[in-house]
Amino acid sequence: MESKLNALLANLTVEYHKLQNQHWYVAGSDFFQAHAQLEELYDGLLPAIDDVAELLLQLGGKPIASLAEVLSAADISERADEPLASAEAFASVREDFSRLLEQVSAIKDEADAESNHLVSAKMDEYIASLSKTLWMLRQQAA
Repeated sequence: MESKLNALLANLTVEYHKLQNQHWYVAGSDFFQAHAQLEELYDGLLPAIDDVAELLLQLGGKPIASLAEVLSAADISERADEPLASAEAFASVREDFSRLLEQVSAIKDEADAESNHLVSAKMDEYIASLSKTLWMLRQQAA
């Protein structure tokens, strides 16, 4: 469980910084709306990063904390520091949040199989939040 939670912690951390990058570099006629939405998304990830690290500690594990470890463990990729349109930014967010949803769902399944109610309950929160955000992002793209 520790390695799976650390992989989630890594992906959340990379996604947080990726969203900041997109927030800073988004451009176009809908800049103000996209800029604000991207900031709301990265602000929403910060508590999850802390929660997962503290969950690892509660379970007697060791959360990864260095950027080198985070980048090594993550399978969500950083992006280059260059301008992008909001459609491109939100397509990337949908892809990354879908990956996070798959990841937390798999962790929940394993936690349920181990009767680890603490992890299972936390993953339920993330499944609900990510599902709602993905629905909203799909509506925006329609």
